[in-house]
Amino acid sequence: MRHGTLGTGTALAVGAALACTLAMAPAAGAVTPDTATIGFDCGSYGSGTATLTATQDGTAATISLSTSAITAPLDVGAGAVNSTLTMTKNGSGTTTFSGSDNPAIPSGSAVSTGPLTGTVAAGDSLEATSLKVVVFGITATCKATSAQTPGPFVF
Repeated sequence: MRHGTLGTGTALAVGAALACTLAMAPAAGAVTPDTATIGFDCGSYGSGTATLTATQDGTAATISLSTSAITAPLDVGAGAVNSTLTMTKNGSGTTTFSGSDNPAIPSGSAVSTGPLTGTVAAGDSLEATSLKVVVFGITATCKATSAQTPGPFVF
């Protein structure tokens, strides 16, 4: 046998070991559904629907949302909206997703925020119940007026 080279049998064994390792690596979790809608009443700021989009990577999850229940009073720069989304967790407890990421929002447009970050466990079922949005130091608190459709996010 020559030094510094792998024989055919060794190369096949290494290749098989790598294939098994890749096959056994944990996959990123999948949230179902990945998009849902819900109604919100934000008091004097308005009411309307919100579209929520969820993603998951292991125990880390994000939810982005856009809602016609709140419109920007002025042009809002990117990263200027601070939001907290409260969700019912597994039908009894609660969990929150929060963040201050948002795209630039033109005056009069629906408020978009996210991704809001949170932590989940396999099998968690989450449904939005309230949303707090702070823009220019003004706080709008929104309460869900309908069930999330087509249903809760299941991670």
